[in-house]
Amino acid sequence: MTAVDPRVSNTAGPPPHPPARWWRRMLHDRWARIAAAGWLAANAWVLLVTDGPLPFEWPNATSPSVEAQLLDANLALLQVFALMALVRVITRGRVAPDLLARAPGRSIAQRETLLLLGYGVLGLAGGFLLARSLGWQSFGLHLAGSLHATHDNVGPVEAVTWAVYNLAVYAVAPLLFFRRRYAALALNLRSTDRRNDALVILAVLAVETAFQLFTLGPGTFELTTSQLALGAAATFVLYLAGAVLPAMVFIYAILVPRYLRLTGSTLGTVVLGGVTYAALHVWDSWTLFDSPANAILSTIFLLFTYFGPGMIKAYLTVRTGNAWVHVWAYHALAPHTLVDTPHTVEIFHIR
Repeated sequence: MTAVDPRVSNTAGPPPHPPARWWRRMLHDRWARIAAAGWLAANAWVLLVTDGPLPFEWPNATSPSVEAQLLDANLALLQVFALMALVRVITRGRVAPDLLARAPGRSIAQRETLLLLGYGVLGLAGGFLLARSLGWQSFGLHLAGSLHATHDNVGPVEAVTWAVYNLAVYAVAPLLFFRRRYAALALNLRSTDRRNDALVILAVLAVETAFQLFTLGPGTFELTTSQLALGAAATFVLYLAGAVLPAMVFIYAILVPRYLRLTGSTLGTVVLGGVTYAALHVWDSWTLFDSPANAILSTIFLLFTYFGPGMIKAYLTVRTGNAWVHVWAYHALAPHTLVDTPHTVEIFHIR
């Protein structure tokens, strides 16, 4: 008589349900629904309450019409989704990084997140007070005139002070504090698959560069050879210090693993990454807070401008476990060095 393994049942059960496809899971995720509802409500608000052109000072806008600005914002978000799909394809064969294992327990993650966000608010307040006391535009994550050109004149001292302030407040101080408590891997500062990270960087950088050239037509290549060489180098260093490293450390090295712990959702982490990135640009020189209507419009267009880029940066970090990937794929080189070099040439009077 053949022995029967008691662990094996002779009764055939129902076949296991196949795992839901990623896009079905996304449609049923509450964070996706919240983000979609908010985005649609923002579009509807702008269409319903805006009478005439937008009040913002955007000299380089391709069109002043509200409809054109909304179309640009929605097409840019679609481009972000396309980049996410590309990153998913490139990273699907690698060992997925365990960001939850890098995050502290829920109670510590909640406390650290709230403290860091409160610290970020104080950093923005300090940037406002310091810059205004010196007669400059308030310091946020972007230097006045970045991406959306304005008519404000920015001098070399203002630009360097902005970069030093942001680097110290959002990168150096938080990194010194958290690095004493957590290893580099726990802060997403080390690669676990350099070859795949490099592939992601090259692919995303190529697509983003092509997109920027096609949609914005930056004046970088209209500069002289000396202006292009010196201006690109100066832009890279200035924005690496003032925008790229502050965002990398504050959001993608420290907050992203904690967002994942608190939400339990990759989509929730990506959405919160996008919202946090947009919030750090609240003092962009084109924003207007002189009336409730303008304040709401400024908040909406901050989200239209930065929510998508903030999400792709968070998604790159979640998929690779390496906060440095977004620095080279989608920040330091494109768009900043590509788009903002003419602005830097003007600031430093490079001839």
